[in-house]
Amino acid sequence: MKKRIWKRLLIAIIGIVILGVLGAVAYLQHPVFGALPSGERLARIERSANHADGVFHNQIDTPMLTTDQSEWSMWMETIFGEKGQPRPPGAVPAIKTDLKALDPAQDLVVWLGHSSYFVQLGGQRILIDPVFSTNAAPVPGANRAFEGTSIYAADDMPEIDALLVSHDHYDHLDYPSIQALRPKVKRVITGLGIGAHFESWGYDTRIVREADWNEVIQQTPELQVIVTPARHFSGRAFTRDKSLWVGFALLSPQRRLFFSGDSGYAPHFLEIGQRYGPFDWVALDMGQYDPRWANVHMNPEQAAQAAEDLRAKVLAPAHAGRFSISPHDWDDPFKRITAASQRRAYALWTPEIGSPMYLDGRPQQFNPWWEAVKPPSAARSGSPLHHPEVAAQASHLAVIQPPTVQGNER
Repeated sequence: MKKRIWKRLLIAIIGIVILGVLGAVAYLQHPVFGALPSGERLARIERSANHADGVFHNQIDTPMLTTDQSEWSMWMETIFGEKGQPRPPGAVPAIKTDLKALDPAQDLVVWLGHSSYFVQLGGQRILIDPVFSTNAAPVPGANRAFEGTSIYAADDMPEIDALLVSHDHYDHLDYPSIQALRPKVKRVITGLGIGAHFESWGYDTRIVREADWNEVIQQTPELQVIVTPARHFSGRAFTRDKSLWVGFALLSPQRRLFFSGDSGYAPHFLEIGQRYGPFDWVALDMGQYDPRWANVHMNPEQAAQAAEDLRAKVLAPAHAGRFSISPHDWDDPFKRITAASQRRAYALWTPEIGSPMYLDGRPQQFNPWWEAVKPPSAARSGSPLHHPEVAAQASHLAVIQPPTVQGNER
């Protein structure tokens, strides 16, 4: 009798395991995972000086982990280990500027949260690493966005002259967002290999430009997009480093902007600053850091040094404020970069999500909005630290119309 029970139990367990494996295999066919490079795309990749042994490599030795633990052990420790406060206790304040109503002739940047940016430069409208989904992972509900930060959707975007994607991780290349944006995008600029994802998602390959590090794309006669090195890695499923991770320098006769993408600190920042700088405005990775993966994500103090390497006039934080991928406190990047930026050669700008950063030299002030994020009960109590924009989240945010731009403001 006992043997029969154990036999049935064993059969049931084996059946569950088989079903689980089959389910996982089936789910991996979902289009969210994209596609690997092949054919002529792969042949071009293999000609790159940054590619060897079937994968891309960083410019300097970059172990994924600084410890000798396995990646599985690291992730289990990260998920189940001790944490501070990786998510805010209440809604994050945001301002929903009407992007379609902005004067295209006005050079500006709007932070959309995490590493997503809407840029106007040289008459072009540019979108960088857009993630409009409420989670940044292939599994629904995983890596949820902070409350109050999901204020924009693809429908809120004007026609996009250039969509720039730094690498294929889910918090930078978001399948639903990319699909929803397709009718609005005139051109895609990204690293080698990432075009395979776009092609599998129905994009016309004629508008997708894949580039190697330090390759120059002439977007218009007066606007260059330069694909710059970064120190990171890539991959969406179980394959890694089959596509290139990059940053972007945007150069017009009037202004120079830089977006680091995800990157650990390395000599490439000084080289980029010497080659393409000085920069009027830079956005640098300074969130989701941890000593265990210090090679592939900067901390705020390193970002401050990178800004000086780049000869930046203005620094804005990136890779923070919307998703939590590291156990550090959600507001730690903003606190630390504020402290690290004292007596530096650059100005630190910390706008709320959706608040325009004008690049024409007008006086602008950005308050430490993260200090106002309180639990709902604290907000209702009328605490003197209560920020009025937190209350605006409850009414789904008013749409802020941009100011009228006068002809002499440029």
